[in-house]
Amino acid sequence: MVRIGKILYIVAIQFSCWMWVSGQDPVFSQFYNTPLHMNAAFTGNTYTPMFTLHYRNQWPGLGNIYTTYALSYDQYFDNINGGLGLSLLTDNAGDGTLKTTNLNAYYSYRIRIKKEIYIKGGIEAGWSNTALDWQKLQFGDALEATLQGGTPGGTQISSIEVPADNLSLNHLRLGAGFLLYNSNYYIGASVKNINSPELHFLGNSSNTSGSLLNVPIRYSLHAGGQIILQPGNKNRIGTFLSPNLMLQRQKNFNQVVAGAYLSVNQVHGGLWYRHTFYNNDALIASFGIKKDFLRLTYSFDLTMSELGLDQGGSHELGIGVNFDYLYPKKQNFNDCFEIFR
Repeated sequence: MVRIGKILYIVAIQFSCWMWVSGQDPVFSQFYNTPLHMNAAFTGNTYTPMFTLHYRNQWPGLGNIYTTYALSYDQYFDNINGGLGLSLLTDNAGDGTLKTTNLNAYYSYRIRIKKEIYIKGGIEAGWSNTALDWQKLQFGDALEATLQGGTPGGTQISSIEVPADNLSLNHLRLGAGFLLYNSNYYIGASVKNINSPELHFLGNSSNTSGSLLNVPIRYSLHAGGQIILQPGNKNRIGTFLSPNLMLQRQKNFNQVVAGAYLSVNQVHGGLWYRHTFYNNDALIASFGIKKDFLRLTYSFDLTMSELGLDQGGSHELGIGVNFDYLYPKKQNFNDCFEIFR
């Protein structure tokens, strides 16, 4: 009971702080199943519709406190020499206490700059809603009384905090990115939340230091390659190795992810290491299968920080549907993006 009480107290303090501070965007371990979330320039990597469905459950040992769902569509169009896409993301923090929904549209354009070297630029724009369920919040005055047993008769003490006037916030989010690539390697950069929209539930839109409370800009650098170990054809998936490196920064949060993805016929898997500049974060292992137009992947984040495994690590399940398999002839993409298809 003491341990449960401590957990409740920590979570309650975090939610109380969220009334004042800016949070970070959800980040997926299976970045290859959610490329639009990483860089708008990844829009249009297939000639036919590409659909992805993704689910992430972080720290299930503490309850259903962090769950994220993402759905996306994109494809390449010859007549515009670029790609179009849409994505829908829902993020639940604290079992729905703080819920964020993003609906984004994407556009990319491809330019051939030298022989087999290309550059792609992408932009995104979308609507975002952040909603706070006040009834699920626990404040210090009520929580302290509850941990001490409430009233002599066992009645729980209610907080004297007054609900905010507006518990559902809507705003515009903008982003952009680029990719330089050929059939062997790629390097890219992206910026999310360029307009840094205001996000606060209290009447005063600035914190104690006087600065505005905004959604922080997220910067990302990423690079990778594709090493063909055995070529494939229209009816058989080839064997390839794809090493990748990603760096992300949002406000004071930093993240570095390095590792590799291996695809052998219809089976694929990967191993990555994630570091936050301050501590070891997690070792990420993934495994999946790909058959015709369907790809299914499961990954697990083995927590290496002081949190340990008591919180249950993090689980992700990604589903991708790529209809290029039904295209009349094998496509020569002249790129190294097979990991994202």
